[in-house]
Amino acid sequence: MSGTRWSAQELRERLWHAVIEGGEYEAVDAVQAGLDAGWNEESLLLDVVAAVQEKIGVEWAADRITVAQEHAATAINERVIAVLVHRRPVDRSGAPYRGRVTVSCVDGEWHAFPARLVAEVLRLRGWQVDYLGAQTPTPHLVAHQHRTNSDAVLLSGSISTHLPAAHAAITACQAVGVPVVAGGRAFGADGRYARALGADAWAPDARGAAAALEAGLSRPMAFRDAVDDLPHLADQEYTMVVRSRSRLVKQVLVDLESRFPAMRGYSDAQRERTAEDLVHIIDFLTTALYLDDAEVFTAFLRWTSEVLTARGVPVHSLAMGLDILGERLHDFPRALRLVREGAAALKDGADAVAVPGTAV
Repeated sequence: MSGTRWSAQELRERLWHAVIEGGEYEAVDAVQAGLDAGWNEESLLLDVVAAVQEKIGVEWAADRITVAQEHAATAINERVIAVLVHRRPVDRSGAPYRGRVTVSCVDGEWHAFPARLVAEVLRLRGWQVDYLGAQTPTPHLVAHQHRTNSDAVLLSGSISTHLPAAHAAITACQAVGVPVVAGGRAFGADGRYARALGADAWAPDARGAAAALEAGLSRPMAFRDAVDDLPHLADQEYTMVVRSRSRLVKQVLVDLESRFPAMRGYSDAQRERTAEDLVHIIDFLTTALYLDDAEVFTAFLRWTSEVLTARGVPVHSLAMGLDILGERLHDFPRALRLVREGAAALKDGADAVAVPGTAV
């Protein structure tokens, strides 16, 4: 009802029920109710829509909604954003020109929702925004900088395995004189990986991105190579393990079948899923190698363990796969150390669940 004062929690609950039931019009009505109650567009985007989108991801991981529901709900939230920010022409004739920026996802990153939120918040604050969306190849991102000479690139990444590609994008943009603000879960909750990869600034969210731009960014002057930021890459372990990925997956699958008899009864689809899981494990391992940071790998393993448990899949097969992978990587000391740390983190997590009264 127009004039009703809606709290953030009430609006989130209303929007959640709408998107999860596939109610596109009801979802639009929810944010319209917020506008009628005096909420501004930015607050609705970040305190309501973004919060509901995060809940969608949590509920999928916990196996309480299906992949189809997750996709449908996300699509409705995308349309809600469009309605919310383009509902009427905005008169900017008296507003100062803040500048022009590019908002893009890292090459390979298809989680574009956070980047879209950043783009729309910056537009609301008066920036001219070139929103390039998901999976933007670095050469095209750089070519766009040559054409537009952006004041900054805001680079979004949600999955840690894309950090090597993010590093390439950061150094390439800086090489043509454009500073980079990095943001998204991939860069760490505290921005540690943004700093490790040489980004000019890190933003935890859209408001942080706007603040970084408003504080001002200097134009980068010097080109850097990857080993300038990450000297450990000189040992070539990262490159050699990446090149061995296909072989490692095949070898671990063969060894798993011999040690885990249940696999012999797997269907073709189950075998394919197991191979995909191994690819993900190795991808996160190589990213940890790239950064020389075990937390990238151990965090993924803990999350995977939780997802498998929610789906009734035995986690001990994951631990066995790590043991086999470690055997295959005996010639790579950094990789072997990371695998062992991952296995220890997995065991610690299992022990915490197994011992009554230890959960916080």
